[in-house]
Amino acid sequence: MTPGDPSKPPSYGVMFFFTKKKEGTTQFTDQDLLCKFVFDSSGAKLGESVSFMEDMLIVKNGARFLGVPLKHVQRKDKSLLVKGIVDFSKAYEFGEKWQKDARREMPLHDKNRTE
Repeated sequence: MTPGDPSKPPSYGVMFFFTKKKEGTTQFTDQDLLCKFVFDSSGAKLGESVSFMEDMLIVKNGARFLGVPLKHVQRKDKSLLVKGIVDFSKAYEFGEKWQKDARREMPLHDKNRTE
């Protein structure tokens, strides 16, 4: 097969980004954030981290999604801990916004892949 052969599925690579850590801040990588169980400060399970958008961590909570500010997220062993009190009304609101935006992007992705 030659490069650019339309019968061959596209290949995908992995990119790593490294940034300088500012003093006094918590810095995460994708591996630190995604596919982790998320707990609140009282130890109750909020769900599992599935994505992030801007400065928010997206957590799948049952059939719904929560948006939690990254500045309130802390690593604890193999899970994530949300410090402070979670405002569920705002968290669900941001989670719904993320879900709508993610759905809007999917048809564009599928369209580009078939061309």
